Order: sequence, then C-alpha cells, then structure tokens
Amino acid sequence: MNITAQVLEIIAQQALLQPGDVKIEHTLEDLGIDSLGLVESIFAIEEAFDINVPFNANDPSGGDFDITSVGAIIKAVQTLVQDQT
Repeated sequence: MNITAQVLEIIAQQALLQPGDVKIEHTLEDLGIDSLGLVESIFAIEEAFDINVPFNANDPSGGDFDITSVGAIIKAVQTLVQDQT
C-alpha cells in the first residue's frame, strides 16, 4: 500500500468513513475529526510509517507539519518518510 492510500485509510478510520469517501481537498473539520481524533491520527501515522511527526497538540496549527487538508497531511508524511531514507 502506498503512502497516500495508508494516510487516507488512517484518516477515514478516525472519521468513521470509507477511504474512498475521503478526498484530498477535505479538511479534518470537513470530516468531523476533532482535536482528539487528530492526535490519534498522528499517532497512527507515526506507527504506520515509523516516523516522528513534528506536531504539538497544544498548538496544532504551529510547527512544520501542515494539517490544513488531507492532501497537505499526505504531502507532509511523504516528506518525512523520504527524509528518513
């Protein structure tokens, strides 16, 4: 499974949706994912890709991990995975 598909699956699980219902342009708010769901998604992403996501739950919009949309999250994860290799 590629990075995009895995991230879509993780986000879909948090939103209680099918991965096909999650679109790149969606925001987490569009999907009904609250701050707890965001944190759980970050943990799941870290575990799935064996990476450390630079994310501060006390300041979600700050930092280097872009959570403005599903597409931005996918791009950030791809960068972190690439930087790790």
